[in-house]
Amino acid sequence: MKAVLPALARPLLEPRLPASVEPSWFTNAGDAAEMIADAEIAWIDLQDAREGPDILVTGRLLKWASTLRAGVDDFDLARLKDQGVILTNGGGINAEAVAEYAVLGVLAAAKRFDEVVRMADRHEWTNTAPGQMELYDTQALIIGYGTIGRMIGKRLAGFDVAVTGVTRSGRDGTLTPDAWRDQLGNFDWVILAAPATGDTAAMFGEAEFAAMKSTAWIVNVGRGDMIDQDALIAALKARRIGGAFLDTVTPEPLPPEHPLWGAPNTIHSMHLSGRSQTRMFLRAVELFLRNLDAFLAGRPMENVVDLDAGY
Repeated sequence: MKAVLPALARPLLEPRLPASVEPSWFTNAGDAAEMIADAEIAWIDLQDAREGPDILVTGRLLKWASTLRAGVDDFDLARLKDQGVILTNGGGINAEAVAEYAVLGVLAAAKRFDEVVRMADRHEWTNTAPGQMELYDTQALIIGYGTIGRMIGKRLAGFDVAVTGVTRSGRDGTLTPDAWRDQLGNFDWVILAAPATGDTAAMFGEAEFAAMKSTAWIVNVGRGDMIDQDALIAALKARRIGGAFLDTVTPEPLPPEHPLWGAPNTIHSMHLSGRSQTRMFLRAVELFLRNLDAFLAGRPMENVVDLDAGY
């Protein structure tokens, strides 16, 4: 069985591949595009998030595609489904790092540590803290209470934040997607951690920002297109909300002239949350090997994407 695999992972994968797998190791998109022609297994993650998915759909013999990315909105899921391809993602391998970054966002916003750093850069000493919110006794709404969302909730609970999650099913006391908007005014922190689907596009717009507390912050570690950015900029300029901590925006990278850079009370972290760790690639390798073993044995695999639901 032929497999297209990243050369970067070769030292970690090659000694552990079964004899039945014949690997081809790619170093760039051109190599991967040639190798995919007769491959049944492919792990193609490239620096440009769009290149790998575009290459995958050309693999006419492909049976299983693996990606270390958690979000699969760049993949042509309908076409993969038509071709009978199983897609597995990297959900969970960066969960701890993303959860930590979300909490970093809440803490930085509460204490306005972005302003503290700028003051220090200017060699200015202040006796007045720019941010005086305490996490204690505040309330957080986490939209997308899956693996990452629950980790965020657990960490915030350690600061005595009352956490409410949102799930599609409303399990374990969480709110359903049709219920959270009516309660937006109760929360000091609104954290987006849901996967990107057609249902989540521009889920936060003018009406949602108007319903939030004037002191509340939105923290986005999900996907940039979950927020109507024009509505966000307007809300920030009008001081209708406290501010925004944005790990994800659209487009990425954000052009230098984009008005979101200069929006008041905005902290950008350039989609670094999942990259703020040293073990992501090692975890991806272990996940791939577990799934390879299951795939060859015909057992259920981990992190199988529902190609209809989009996650």
